[in-house]
Amino acid sequence: MLKHNPDNERIKHKYFSFLKEAMRVSEPTVDGVAKALARFEEYTKYKDFKTFKHEQAAGFKKHLIEQKNQRKDTNLSKSTIHSTFAQLKRFFEWLSREQGYKSRIQYSDAQYFNTSSKDIQIATARRLQKVPTLEQIKHVINAMPFITEIEQRNRALIAFTLLTGARDSAIASAKLSHINLVENSFFQDAREVNTKFSKTFTTFFFPVGDSIKQIVIDWIQHLKTQKLYGNDDPLFPMNEIGLNKHQQFATIGIKAVHWSTASPIREIFRKAFNGAGLQYFNPHSFRNTLVQLAQTKCKSPEEFKAWSQNLGHESVLTTLYSYGQVSTARQSELISQASINNSHQFNVNEDLVRKVFEALQPEVSRMFTSN
Repeated sequence: MLKHNPDNERIKHKYFSFLKEAMRVSEPTVDGVAKALARFEEYTKYKDFKTFKHEQAAGFKKHLIEQKNQRKDTNLSKSTIHSTFAQLKRFFEWLSREQGYKSRIQYSDAQYFNTSSKDIQIATARRLQKVPTLEQIKHVINAMPFITEIEQRNRALIAFTLLTGARDSAIASAKLSHINLVENSFFQDAREVNTKFSKTFTTFFFPVGDSIKQIVIDWIQHLKTQKLYGNDDPLFPMNEIGLNKHQQFATIGIKAVHWSTASPIREIFRKAFNGAGLQYFNPHSFRNTLVQLAQTKCKSPEEFKAWSQNLGHESVLTTLYSYGQVSTARQSELISQASINNSHQFNVNEDLVRKVFEALQPEVSRMFTSN
């Protein structure tokens, strides 16, 4: 049975290059596009894209809606279906303008991948994210053993994630030279650190407790004084595999090599949370925790702006929209407090709201003028 179409593979390669080089789309997003196209090709039995008609789009929509999630034996989620159709629509719109295809594919046929307004609302609805509390994270760190070198590294890794809010890909590529213990900072240099959108910025350690910072300091001192690591060596080295005392291959320590991916970091997190008797939270969830901490610590728009920049956000709106969700418990608490506040306290809150709005106004204006 045909498992691929050579002409389709060539044009897909061209499209992926267009997404990465021209549209600056990330590798994971391109992988999502490739998965959507693979689903469509499997449905059409790998027919040449030149034969695309709106009937194929309509038929595939019905087919995908009826598909089951292989892991859960349930229908695919609305968000998965919506993203798949959106990616296919953009691909065939692009294809309808390409040499060799534009005389065969109607631009309007791609519109048949559109989903209903109701399904779009369901697929794109923002849901309350599960976020670990600061107390839960500290409990996990305190519960972690730190006898062996591997255990010390793992504990310092989770402490560093809380201290900086850095993404796991940045942590995996960080060098000792990027850490300044005098300034209490992590210089995320995009030339060497794998940051989102290749952005270079400095993160100063968040105020999460001296004990958390000390764990990181102790780990760095261990690397420099005991392991004799230099500035170009990794902050969190990968495992070294060798023969143990039983002459069996096993982890025998660390070696001065960066992890190639962030997968080992997520596995360390998983084992640490499970070991502490808590549900697993991934490294990225710590960024939400830090934004929730900002909601209690920041007393002015300027302070919140600094906190936002510390997370690598150019706009406060990014922090507020992507991470600034108030937990249900905190929402209930704030509403209850508001019901018993006196009029003077309301005036103070209104004044703060006005100041926040004034601080955000230039960013809001830029958003509208750029669209």
